[in-house]
This record gives sequence, C-alpha cells and structure tokens, in this order.
Amino acid sequence: MKRILTISLLLIAFGFKVSNPAAMTFTEVKYNFGFIHQGDVVTHDFTFTNTGDEPIIITDATVTCKCTSTEFPKQPVLKGQTGVIKVTFNSENAIDRQERTVVVTSNATNSPVTLTYKCVVLKKK
Repeated sequence: MKRILTISLLLIAFGFKVSNPAAMTFTEVKYNFGFIHQGDVVTHDFTFTNTGDEPIIITDATVTCKCTSTEFPKQPVLKGQTGVIKVTFNSENAIDRQERTVVVTSNATNSPVTLTYKCVVLKKK
C-alpha cells in the first residue's frame, strides 16, 4: 500500500509542469549614436525577446532627462515573442559628451533592466 501511495505521489508531482517566469533578453543594452550635431533628434530600437513562459508586462520605461523619450509595448509580450523599447534623444539643449539611461520596469525576473545610450553632441552646423 505504501509503495502504491509513493508511486502515485511521484506521478502527480512529476505530472505538473513547472513554468519559467517571464524574462527579458535584450540583443543589446548599450548603444552609441557616435557624433551628432546640436538639434539632431536620433532614435534607437532596443529589441528584446521573452525567454520565459509567462507574458511580459512592461509597466514603465523611466528616463533620466526631458531630452529622452521612450515608447514600449502596452500589450503583454508572449513567450518567444519580441518587443521593442524605442528610445529618442533630442540634442537641442545638449553639447559635448552625453550618456543617458532608460530603466525598464516589468514583471520579468530580471526587472528592472537599464538601457544606456551615449553620443558626442557637436555645435550646430
């Protein structure tokens, strides 16, 4: 009787699939725009893949200054799907070396993720 109970419990325990929580895997977390001129508006797409089993829900993409704006998926990103965090930098009031961060907050296990971009802003043409 004990043997049957033990075998039954093992079958039940191994019958349930353990899912992996949501995880964001970015192709890159740093980007260099290089040399740009004051007043230029530049954009870069940071692409990620949901490498977990649960959908990723992004709640925010916080920037370090008003010169940077972001766009991110408002709908859940399902297992195996890709998403994009679009980062736009307006260099109108910037000069010289710039380095900015975007902090992406979500339900992923590796949240928050910090994205960084940099550039050198030259005087207007």
